[in-house]
Amino acid sequence: MTTSDWPLWEVFVRSRRGLSHTHAGSLHAPDAQMALRNARDLYTRRNEGVSLWVVPSAAITASSPDEKDPFFEPSADKPYRHPTFYEVPEGVKNL
Repeated sequence: MTTSDWPLWEVFVRSRRGLSHTHAGSLHAPDAQMALRNARDLYTRRNEGVSLWVVPSAAITASSPDEKDPFFEPSADKPYRHPTFYEVPEGVKNL
């Protein structure tokens, strides 16, 4: 197996405790352990991270930006999810 045959992995880094993991980039590696080691070397060289996730790109399913209107449309028919649905009682300053 050559490096061009290795699967593609997506790398997510958490920069400080309490923050979410963010997508840092992609890399090719033969297995998860090597992907994790390579991600550490590539994306946290200057102690930028406290946690790493590596995920096979083939395992990620995403919505298409071209289909955003029909895909997210069902949430528009639920007005109770919006703060404009509720009346704020008098005397309440910070809600």
